[in-house]
Amino acid sequence: MSSNPKFSANGCCGHSRRSFLSDLGMGFTGLALGSMLADDGIVRAGEPAPSADLAGGTHFPARAKSVIWIFLSGGYSHLETFDPKPALNQYAGMTFDKTPFENPVNSPLHKKRFRSVASEEINVRDVYPTIYPMQVGWKKHGQSGIEVTDWWPHLSKQVDDLCIVRNMWTTDNDHAAENQMHTGRHRLDEVQPSVGAWAHYGLGTLNENLPKFVVLGGPTRSSTRESIDSYYLGPQHSGVPLVLDPKSPLPFGRRLAKQTLEEQQNEYELIGKLNELTAVEYPEDQQLRARIRAYELAFRMQAAVPEAVDFSSETEATTKLYGLDQENTKIAGQRLLGARRLVERGVRFVQVFPSGYGTWDSHQKLKDNHTRLCATVDQPVAALMADLKQRGLLDQVTVVFCTEFGRTPGLELRGGGTNGRDHHPNGFTVWLAGAGIKKGYVHGATDELGYNALGDGHYVTDLHATVLHLLGVDNRRLEIPGRKRLDIDHGQTMTDILT
Repeated sequence: MSSNPKFSANGCCGHSRRSFLSDLGMGFTGLALGSMLADDGIVRAGEPAPSADLAGGTHFPARAKSVIWIFLSGGYSHLETFDPKPALNQYAGMTFDKTPFENPVNSPLHKKRFRSVASEEINVRDVYPTIYPMQVGWKKHGQSGIEVTDWWPHLSKQVDDLCIVRNMWTTDNDHAAENQMHTGRHRLDEVQPSVGAWAHYGLGTLNENLPKFVVLGGPTRSSTRESIDSYYLGPQHSGVPLVLDPKSPLPFGRRLAKQTLEEQQNEYELIGKLNELTAVEYPEDQQLRARIRAYELAFRMQAAVPEAVDFSSETEATTKLYGLDQENTKIAGQRLLGARRLVERGVRFVQVFPSGYGTWDSHQKLKDNHTRLCATVDQPVAALMADLKQRGLLDQVTVVFCTEFGRTPGLELRGGGTNGRDHHPNGFTVWLAGAGIKKGYVHGATDELGYNALGDGHYVTDLHATVLHLLGVDNRRLEIPGRKRLDIDHGQTMTDILT
């Protein structure tokens, strides 16, 4: 190397040998760096060790081993899904102030939770006063008698395993709320790590050959990268997007067509030896140690990840259960079946986007849109529940089903609207099921018109705190020196919904 004028023992193209090796290692993109660096403390390069790591014990006994977090982008209507309101039909066409109920826009709850943004059009969009009736019927289901609308014929049969939380609220009334649902921060605030990244940061691995935080179907677009990102926790804690194609599940994760497995292994061994030589010179270089481990995992993942997303071993009955044989349910079915396979193999947190960005955003033609959209996810989600249960995994896995906000009880009037609902952060519904969660239970409520979440309600970070609690992690003890989080970032565990 020293005979080349561009290279020397101390430098390469104007850079030190240490910089060259660093660039070489980090150039393997997020394939490995976004997935491991967790279990021996020394590989948390440049960051403090977390206060909880399963290698050394959790803050308290965990009730769940893994989480499947299902997110429907665009804001499904809580009113036409899991929080039906008869009063909407009774007073349809009237304005809020003509009903016997308090005008919800004048409620202290509305004013307390309102968060201004720059656009006047956005500021006032959730207060449409003319009541729009329910667009679907509903009935009570199961022994629990929980009301679910008729657009969920499959999931309604699982209602006795669900815990429905009807008093969620958030503050962003535009689609930046997708990020807020996962990070807990309004778009005007400093960005925070996503809930999946906190889970990754705080927990040890259950399978050293797979990432701890996997994303299926997302991020939904570049502007929603925050929903899976880790920011100051370090890029190694971000979600790893996988494609459900066993031939190419990871971007940049395939060997070159002409490269044999042995050749690639030899290449990794050479890189490892070079890194180890440098490690002798710089024994305190934690980034280098992390990089060495990253290459080791990257090599292992090439075998483990394709197997995890290969459905060829699944029975025909299972693939039909998830709706893989039907065009309208195939995409959601594949992603949810993939999620089951991943938690089965030890992945800690699987974030699933069954549909694309803004898909559920029904400003117009709500009845047409929600009829079609519910049909795309109803069977696959019910299949996931049934499949986890019959495999004994529902006692180990917590399932979260959520969106970024609900829809307005009032008719959207913008653009001469006649049949849709606008964004509604003031009150909406999510549900949980599985490990550590009460079955056949309803927690909280919105008012008679479905406008405000009653009482204190639950800001989105309460959901984060609850999920982390189930994993054995106290969200308030995951502190990073130099990074002061607000009280609202920590959230409050929803103890009422826990077993």
